[in-house]
Amino acid sequence: MLRFSILLLLAFLASCSNPNSNKANKPYFNTWEHYLGDPERTHFSNLDEIDTSNVSQLKLAWSYESGGLQEGRTTQIQTSPLVVGNVLYGVNAAIELFAVDAKTGEKLWKFSPKTKDESGLGLNRGLNYWKSDGEAPSRIFFSSGPKLYAINIETGEPITSFGDNGSIDLRDGLGRNPSKLSVVSNTPGAVFKNILIQGTRVGEGPGSSPGHVRAYDVLTGEIIWTFHTIPQPEEFGYDTWPAEAYKNVGGANSWPGMALDTQQGIVYVPTGSAAFDWYGGDREGSNLFANSLLALNATTGERIWHFQMVHHDIWDRDLPAPPNLLDIERNGETIPAVAQVTKSGHVFVFNRITGEPLFPIEEKTYPTSTLLGEKAFETQPLPLKPAPFARQILTEADLYAPNRKAFVDDLVSGNETDATPTVMEKFNSITSKGQFIPMDTTGVILFPGADGGAEWGGAALDPRNGVMYVNANEMAWIIKMKAIGGEAEGSSVGQSLAQIHCARCHGGELQGLNGIPELQNVKLRLESDSIQTIIQKGRGAMPGMPNLSEEESDAIVEFLMGMEKPKDHRVEKTKIDVPYSISSFARFKDDRGYPVVKPPWGTLNAIDLNSGEFLWTVPLGHEESLNDPNVPVSGLENYGGPVVTKGGVLFIAATKDEKIRAFNMKTGKQLWEDQLPAGGYATPITYQVDGKQYLVISCGGGKMGTASGDEYRAYTLE
Repeated sequence: MLRFSILLLLAFLASCSNPNSNKANKPYFNTWEHYLGDPERTHFSNLDEIDTSNVSQLKLAWSYESGGLQEGRTTQIQTSPLVVGNVLYGVNAAIELFAVDAKTGEKLWKFSPKTKDESGLGLNRGLNYWKSDGEAPSRIFFSSGPKLYAINIETGEPITSFGDNGSIDLRDGLGRNPSKLSVVSNTPGAVFKNILIQGTRVGEGPGSSPGHVRAYDVLTGEIIWTFHTIPQPEEFGYDTWPAEAYKNVGGANSWPGMALDTQQGIVYVPTGSAAFDWYGGDREGSNLFANSLLALNATTGERIWHFQMVHHDIWDRDLPAPPNLLDIERNGETIPAVAQVTKSGHVFVFNRITGEPLFPIEEKTYPTSTLLGEKAFETQPLPLKPAPFARQILTEADLYAPNRKAFVDDLVSGNETDATPTVMEKFNSITSKGQFIPMDTTGVILFPGADGGAEWGGAALDPRNGVMYVNANEMAWIIKMKAIGGEAEGSSVGQSLAQIHCARCHGGELQGLNGIPELQNVKLRLESDSIQTIIQKGRGAMPGMPNLSEEESDAIVEFLMGMEKPKDHRVEKTKIDVPYSISSFARFKDDRGYPVVKPPWGTLNAIDLNSGEFLWTVPLGHEESLNDPNVPVSGLENYGGPVVTKGGVLFIAATKDEKIRAFNMKTGKQLWEDQLPAGGYATPITYQVDGKQYLVISCGGGKMGTASGDEYRAYTLE
């Protein structure tokens, strides 16, 4: 009772004093020293040299070829860089850190970590900066694989007093054998005073690493506090899991980044699903703190409040992006708020001090699961306002070309026959009933798909008026489960293990998905030793699976090489932990490769979070090959977020057509576009040097079948 009273008092004082009433005047809104612009993750800049009247005059100021491309392999750059002073800091396709002159693009230095030549380094979406006020050097925190480095901002050299000669291993301190863990960090955490708060990316299959949130001393690298996202005995939430879950269940990690209220000293941490993410028969319960927004004391790690967006997630509905902090005006009162976008296309808005919802949230009842051992949670929460920013159910009326042949990624494109079902026939053979329908062995439509709705680019927020700008995907996916192991399945151990650990990314039939290579003929490309190494250590963006035993890895390799005996019974030396794996995990398209849903396939939305009302929605991107007079702008699948400015201009790349665009923030009208050398699948930044405003985007490509690139491009007015 005393704790609740204190929270109410804090909320009252925060509302009365309105600490963020002059938010847009904060000094960091004129710089880009923080990931996504500021600790509140608003993506907002106070610069206005570029405005709605002159943005069409933008020209290329400089470009920098950052390197790291690898012949014969798809690479990506998803980095949103930082600018400190007159220096821009970014990451290339080989996960090397570099510094260039922010005015000219001239290279200053490059840091190639020792892990550079190892596999499974993951991706890098951004950096953290800590400014020293004493003798210790200011530093950039940069992740590559399992290592987190502290780099001298002036020299590009590791600061040897941090951790082990300049780095710490993110696998340490999780309470399990580090050598058996796969842990990387794609996205920067948050820096509060002398504390670095860091999340991680872990695997999503059985045996994955736990996703505990940790805080480190920025000077020494020592762990200051740990928050267990899978609670241990006597911790809050422990009773939402089986008793031994904290010892062996993984996931519930914070991979998308976090937001920080520097005045209140609260860090807001979104988390993902527990692992295995599509089947939870071994983790009965609501599974706190998976799929939750956590408000933690940034100094101690103590939980202040939380809200779980998905109970017992079996749909891979990770919270996909950092939340946005803002002030909301309600009945003449200013309320400190936090807004969280989701893959399902919803926006949850809370009083960020108390956790009180600022719009009604309804717990709705959903069907039970038909899978053996699975106990889907009876209810799920959905906000009643704002309305979803992506469509919620795929119906016959939503099908774009129902009589075309279907092309789900697990069907062979170009080899359609009379027996290939039409889009309508395929649609009628599976379940499409909207959100939170448990998966089955026949097929369920996930709409929005596994990549949103919202994705890791997240939303932008204008702190002056509380308007959110969020891009969305409108792609239907088909998810189908398959019984494995035991007498019912009849397949070998290696095949079952490959289905569990490989199909999630490489497709239900290991046919390859969205630029991820197929494994059906991997024996024609790689020797067995190479496959074994990739399984253990990973490769590129693929994480390793050191949690697998030697026997398990051998069984997968032998299956992929076509060497495994169908009746190999090494079950006593392997772990078939779950009775189901994914057999279909794919976008639902027609034989032309177009989504089966009517356009738009990608949108950009403006939502007033004071009222919860939409201001405008426009298609984002265009499929030039569509040639449909009824669809002047198709919208496209997109990855990467927007930036908004005092000049009234929103900038965003993200789309498959490899363009960067500018929109009027008030109307949604497109004002400018430019063709990029490769897809800009990252969030752009804007900054000022010598009184001139610049716009920068990393052009790494490599997603949605587009070519890879290594260029950073800067635009400015002439």
